[in-house]
Amino acid sequence: MTSQLEDAPKTHDGSSCNPTLDVVGIGYGPSNLGLAIALHEHNSTHAAEITAAFVESKPRFGWHPGMLIPGTTMQISFLKDLALQRNATSEFTFLNYLHEMGRLHHFVNYQTFFPTRIEFHKYLEWAENKVDADVRYSTVATRVHDQGDHFRIDTDHDGHLSTLKARNIVLAGGLTAKLPQGVHPSSRQFHNHNLLFDLQKLPSTDHNRFVVVGAGQSAAEVASYLHKTYPRAEVHAVFGKYGYSPSDDSPYANRIFDPGAVDDYYNSPVALRKKLLDYHRGTNYSAVDLPLIEELYSIEYAERVDNSRRLFVHGASGVLTADDTNDGVRVTIEHRPTGQKQEFDVDAVVYATGFTPMDLPSILGPLHNDNSSGDGDDARVGRDYQLYTATQTVGKVYLQGGTEDTHGLTSSLLSNIAIRSGEIVDSIARRITPPPTTEPGFSSRAHFQLS
Repeated sequence: MTSQLEDAPKTHDGSSCNPTLDVVGIGYGPSNLGLAIALHEHNSTHAAEITAAFVESKPRFGWHPGMLIPGTTMQISFLKDLALQRNATSEFTFLNYLHEMGRLHHFVNYQTFFPTRIEFHKYLEWAENKVDADVRYSTVATRVHDQGDHFRIDTDHDGHLSTLKARNIVLAGGLTAKLPQGVHPSSRQFHNHNLLFDLQKLPSTDHNRFVVVGAGQSAAEVASYLHKTYPRAEVHAVFGKYGYSPSDDSPYANRIFDPGAVDDYYNSPVALRKKLLDYHRGTNYSAVDLPLIEELYSIEYAERVDNSRRLFVHGASGVLTADDTNDGVRVTIEHRPTGQKQEFDVDAVVYATGFTPMDLPSILGPLHNDNSSGDGDDARVGRDYQLYTATQTVGKVYLQGGTEDTHGLTSSLLSNIAIRSGEIVDSIARRITPPPTTEPGFSSRAHFQLS
């Protein structure tokens, strides 16, 4: 069940008295929540239980709560939930969530594949409560050490240092907000991932003007939200393209997210992988749902007609400078083809500029393989998402995310969580399950298959 780290008994040196677990998951967002569900379902149908615990730095479960903008919808089908593609009869599907909430027939009448982001977040919270995994919230995993027959995971729970022991580790530390080089976060300059919270903390809105940097779905959603929420404010969207590009969610393009596409991608030569990524970047990167693009253009055009401009889309442009002042931010925007510059005093600059993957060298230390290029026979990750460490270990480290170079576009997306989690659980189960006897009367006793 869900617990806090201090609930576990400790020795005099602060380490846990708990036995060595089969799995410790680092991070507890949707990916490792999916893993917890896959483990739960495995344990319910197999005699040999896989023991597991999770550590999560946040105080409670959450999935980008700062971007739960009212009215925004998911960009993937509800059928790509935490379980259905692996187990259509699972009790953890989005459809079962609707059933338990008494909304199933209402959702059917809604006639959509794309629930609101707020409702999907409520589904994730429901699943987190239902699976009732052992999660140590407000706990940071600071370093992983190879102890020979197990890993030691150093943890910090509000300054209380302790350890966990595990035969296998699944890293799903999520993504870290990325700001442009030279930008220092402040109360008026911030990444979009905490938009709703940061807007509440704005010192003032004296200038009634915002700048949004970025060309993807999040940037367009932020621009739309600010325009609606601050009816007297100007919103200046700035990006290097001439305009927002529509995301490609057509049926054939979406095959890149099929589970079988992971096999195709993993087994392809590196040059072909790169081509496939380039071909299909428009399904995920710097791409916006077409209806939102059309809505923003309609707003901008109507304001041109009325000569009452509030939405300004600066295409082929960039922010040259953004300096905090006593009561705002002074921003210089450059139109790159002409070099023409405009200067504004704004209330805030929101950077929808993407994320960086988990910092593996920091947490793995000497285990991190700096020589892994992800190319050809030196691929840094196995097909089962096992990370090849710098030195051979008895236990294994698995990645949920950060494997785009080997596994394709689904690496950090919701689309493949159900399948990916099941594959990781199957891999762990194969390693800890005693091999079958080869002769009548022969007992393998304590011998385990460590493939």
